[in-house]
Amino acid sequence: MAVVATTVTTDRGSAWMRRLLGLFGWRVCYHGTPPGCGVIVAYPHTSNWDFVVGIVAKWSIGIPVAFLGKDSLFRAPVLGRFMRWCGGIPVRRNSANGVIADMARRLQSETERGARWWLVIAPEGTRKAGDGWRSGFYHIACTARVPIGLAYFNFQRREIGVTTFLMPSGDIQADLRQIECWYAEHAVGRYPALAAPVRVQARR
Repeated sequence: MAVVATTVTTDRGSAWMRRLLGLFGWRVCYHGTPPGCGVIVAYPHTSNWDFVVGIVAKWSIGIPVAFLGKDSLFRAPVLGRFMRWCGGIPVRRNSANGVIADMARRLQSETERGARWWLVIAPEGTRKAGDGWRSGFYHIACTARVPIGLAYFNFQRREIGVTTFLMPSGDIQADLRQIECWYAEHAVGRYPALAAPVRVQARR
């Protein structure tokens, strides 16, 4: 799994959002993305504050992203409209395979037309303690042949960032071991005990 170099981008972020993060003691670490499209994993996901901090960070840097979320979050009229406005895409758990194919096609299409578009996924799939990650993010990136960005929350340092991008090798176990080592040095959830280990979730 090779590291992919980032490029200097011209994202038009919001100075107001950066100030808002600063008021709460948070900072964003971001140096651009590789050209084109890709998948960003957000880890660890242990509280509702992850979404709040993540969305404000997204606005503060202006990175063009969409994100996957449970379809139940989109059913409430006001919350659903807000989630879609923020770039949310509802997902039903029983249609995960279809979503993987759809998102891979979307990334391929955006790449072919020269767009820059990133899909954010929380591979744990829940704030509760779990036994591992869902592998959908990896299959999407492999199928679309795009890099994976490692976005992290560090509540200890009040830091959120995405600075490292990796190209999947096709060997998910080997790649996850590399990802696990990287996150061990950078990520601390609001509730560390709820963070799922970086491994493929056991089938039920």
